[in-house]
Amino acid sequence: MNDTPENYLRVELHLHTDASADSLVKPQQLIDHCARIGIDRLAITDHNSIDGALAAQALAPDRVIVGEEVQTTQGELLGYFLTEWVPPGLEPLDVIKRLRAQGAVISVSHPFDHIRGPHWTHDQLLAILPHIDAIETFNARCYSNKPNQQAAEFAIEHGLLATVGSDAHSLMEVGRATLSMPSFDDPASFLAALGKARPHTRRSSILVHLISTYGKLVTKLRRN
Repeated sequence: MNDTPENYLRVELHLHTDASADSLVKPQQLIDHCARIGIDRLAITDHNSIDGALAAQALAPDRVIVGEEVQTTQGELLGYFLTEWVPPGLEPLDVIKRLRAQGAVISVSHPFDHIRGPHWTHDQLLAILPHIDAIETFNARCYSNKPNQQAAEFAIEHGLLATVGSDAHSLMEVGRATLSMPSFDDPASFLAALGKARPHTRRSSILVHLISTYGKLVTKLRRN
């Protein structure tokens, strides 16, 4: 594929399936929906799991990137091109070490969103700065755009690559935050393509968080 904007891929880098406790989306549903709306590549980044991503990759190996959103003792990290599960609850540098051991690309999900659970402080981000590749500079699920602006400014200030994420927990959210970027097929070419990527972003309604709450309730009832 030629490395020209008209031939760029449309890429989703932050999606959830029912392997996350707060989503009810099946891997096949997600793959089919992405194909319908013109998503060329998708990274499935379930909370502390790669089961959904592996299932999806088996169905569409040329379309799916195996990822994981890992909860550290501080904030969350996004790993891409994983081959092994990384458990939650470890120190950030321990998570990073496990991700690096399998050649993963590392970004920081919604780094300045202080509303959703444990979050990074500025000093904590500075501490992991030498060990990460990118910052998620736009997350469609942030309640306001201020955290995204802070993340974008932080990335520019420190010369980091930028990822964006729909952070979709439902099909209706897919496509809210995507990148147009050159073709890639491994971590190295992905990083090179990320440097040329162009974001296309829209924030989701705050009501989408009700979808996650409903998903948690259904998952809990099923497990009981």
